[in-house]
Amino acid sequence: MSINTDVLIVGSGVAGLYCALKLPRDKKVVMITKASPEECDSWLAQGGICVLRNEEDYDAYYEDTLRAGHYENDRSSVDIMIRSSGQAIEDLISYGVEFERDENGDLKYTKEGAHSAPRILFHQDVTGKEITSMLLAAVKKLDNVEIYDHTTMVDIITDGEACEGVVALAPKDSPLVAENTPFTDDGRAIIDIKAKEVVWACGGIGGLYEHSTNFPHMTGDALGIALKHNIRLRNPDYVQIHPTTLYSEKPGRSFLISESVRGEGGILLNDKGERFVDELLPRDVVSKAIFDEMKKSGKKHVWLSMENIDEDTIKHHFQNIYETCLKEGYDCTKEPIPVVPAQHYFMGGVDVNSDSRTSMQHLYAIGETSCNGVHGANRLASNSLLESLVFAQRAAARIEKEIGDIENDDSKLLNLNEYVNASLVFAKYKESVLNAIKAIPAS
Repeated sequence: MSINTDVLIVGSGVAGLYCALKLPRDKKVVMITKASPEECDSWLAQGGICVLRNEEDYDAYYEDTLRAGHYENDRSSVDIMIRSSGQAIEDLISYGVEFERDENGDLKYTKEGAHSAPRILFHQDVTGKEITSMLLAAVKKLDNVEIYDHTTMVDIITDGEACEGVVALAPKDSPLVAENTPFTDDGRAIIDIKAKEVVWACGGIGGLYEHSTNFPHMTGDALGIALKHNIRLRNPDYVQIHPTTLYSEKPGRSFLISESVRGEGGILLNDKGERFVDELLPRDVVSKAIFDEMKKSGKKHVWLSMENIDEDTIKHHFQNIYETCLKEGYDCTKEPIPVVPAQHYFMGGVDVNSDSRTSMQHLYAIGETSCNGVHGANRLASNSLLESLVFAQRAAARIEKEIGDIENDDSKLLNLNEYVNASLVFAKYKESVLNAIKAIPAS
């Protein structure tokens, strides 16, 4: 089956949802997502979202972002993100997002690793869920947007120079299925979605790793398709390992212990109960120190102690972490919890400019799928949600300017027998990423 739309957004995280909200209401928008709309990594973000509190903090915020990124950041992109942060936060609040406030009703800020000052807004320890759920609710109210879940992009429709849509696989009971829809051998419907503009907002690559905080279906699909069609990538080996996830022998997604726990006073201990690193150093440095300590001791994890954080803060600010640890048999108000580094965030991605345009015409990339250079070689904590919002809005603004009547030519449809398993194509980068992480100096 073939359907037509003005804009197609692949993904249902913060970036994709915000882009949909910022597009003109007279344009038809189709969103597809690989699982359910709630099963996106944006939903899992714990710590918070950065904001420029005042002009006096600009230089420090800018420097903190560059220092964490080993000064490999695109400086103009960093400036755009920081300067746009206040408007993005105001927008979120207008959509119903509730950030923590003090007794006077003023916004409350916290501090995380590698930040020189508190500039992070949060909602308990489920900030991503709070933001994403509010944006999803707003999108669902729009008459011009349709969301199709459990629909997987497997390739793009292109004439070689411009993107004209995507090929997707959908469940046999999908509303996209029509009488003449072809099916794969395993019973999935093959759908052509033609669009004047396509936006990739399909997340990162955590599903390629044994230990990751990501949902397992985040397998770098856009990256594999980009490789096939010679769409330019940027820094595909820049992968962030988060220092602290709850150690478990159980298979599946690793549970993140937010950076803000260490920002509020949590300390890392070895098996002898000794502190061995400054917990507020950038994530790559802390991860390397933990790996070194594990190698030295022969243990599979280290320990995170919250002894310096009062019990009320643990149970309310870190309620989700507290309750999850209890389910795993640890009371973090009374004892250290075992933690281990895991793959967390992809700083590389599909190369884009400051308007989120890729090297292929009519194709945009936003969120973790893209690389505009904001994060450099290592992301500063809580910049990811902000970066996604800012550059999703810029993509929408550019699409509004550029979108026009594009005639779709059926002769340019992809031979459906030629689509690739995108995650397998991109997985070849995994070993080089792991080697790069091991090579990070301890200080």
